[in-house]
Amino acid sequence: MNRGSTVFAQVLDNLPMHQFRRCVDRYQGNYRVRSFTCFDQYLCMAFAQLTYRESLRDIECCLRAMDKKLYHTGFRGKVSRSTLADANETRDWRIYRDFAQLLILIAKDLYAGEDFGVELDETVYALDASTIDLCLSVFPWARFRKTKSAVTLHTLLDLRGNIPSFVDITEGKVHDVNVLDILIPEAGAIYVMDRSYLDFSRLFSLNQTPAFFIIRSKTNTKMRRLYSHPVDVSCGLRCDQTVVLTGYNSRRDYPQKLRRIRYVDEQQALQLIFLANHFTLPALTISDLYRCRWQVELFFKWIKQHLRIKAFFGTSENAVKTQIWIAISVYVLVAILKKRLRIEHSLYTILQLLSLTLFEKVPLQQLLTMTSYRNENDYQHIQLNLFET
Repeated sequence: MNRGSTVFAQVLDNLPMHQFRRCVDRYQGNYRVRSFTCFDQYLCMAFAQLTYRESLRDIECCLRAMDKKLYHTGFRGKVSRSTLADANETRDWRIYRDFAQLLILIAKDLYAGEDFGVELDETVYALDASTIDLCLSVFPWARFRKTKSAVTLHTLLDLRGNIPSFVDITEGKVHDVNVLDILIPEAGAIYVMDRSYLDFSRLFSLNQTPAFFIIRSKTNTKMRRLYSHPVDVSCGLRCDQTVVLTGYNSRRDYPQKLRRIRYVDEQQALQLIFLANHFTLPALTISDLYRCRWQVELFFKWIKQHLRIKAFFGTSENAVKTQIWIAISVYVLVAILKKRLRIEHSLYTILQLLSLTLFEKVPLQQLLTMTSYRNENDYQHIQLNLFET
């Protein structure tokens, strides 16, 4: 007898299914498909992400063990590792890319007022890339070096809620700075980048949007000081200057003024030089914003540890991109769930709870809002007194 929905079904209720069907129709994902649809494929891959499955056989074995509960969860096709493998190989990965982008828009609205440590009205993004190593003999299409393959995950992270606003997956040999050519800047937003993105022609295009950037300078960047502004040395600041570039190529690529800020981190004995095109923010705020860029590094570390994007269920480019995009959509879905249900637990704790209770019929709000996992039973009423008073 069915008494309520499973936890998995309750999680999937947060998906915009009409938008998913539009994505499938856009790329004809279900063309000439009889039983195992794109949604069945998505459910299998999402189950693998939420429960830390290691292989297609692992997915098949675990789902068939729950055969009686699959229909009420949303599965309509028979789960088979060969069918799932064929779907990952042939069905267009852009279906799941577009769907993940729709979930990102939903999450971005939910986290619009989130605090990230710096009081600013502008939207702040952190741009970075992370490489996922692959075996050259198994993934020859992603050749990176002589002896190995790799794919690079380029991510633009919204610091309000740590939601990836833009993601691009390329071969490992594509340099990080090339992503600026396909990135559509948001007017008035602030982009925080490492020095690997220091390309003055691309930065000048970003400046013309108009958008703001904060980036680390390289040691060989030639520039000339025009003005100096007072700074508070006790905060770690050493200088706040208005400069122009003096190198032939750099001055041609970026003919306007820049702001140079030197900051010293005494605890790590590290000196940082920032370049920015924002002339109204306090110098200390700019250094604090660059410190917040570390959130994108933590994002890469988190998804590599807690989602399945390092070991892949298929070897083709389509299968790899499908798995990565579904993993990103699962991350964003959990973030949406956390905000809608007002859950105080971290994303890690939510994933751990879901991995153990995915096919249990427990109200999701009750499962995820428990404040303690210790036994709170009080046995004092049956405890004998050692001493009589």
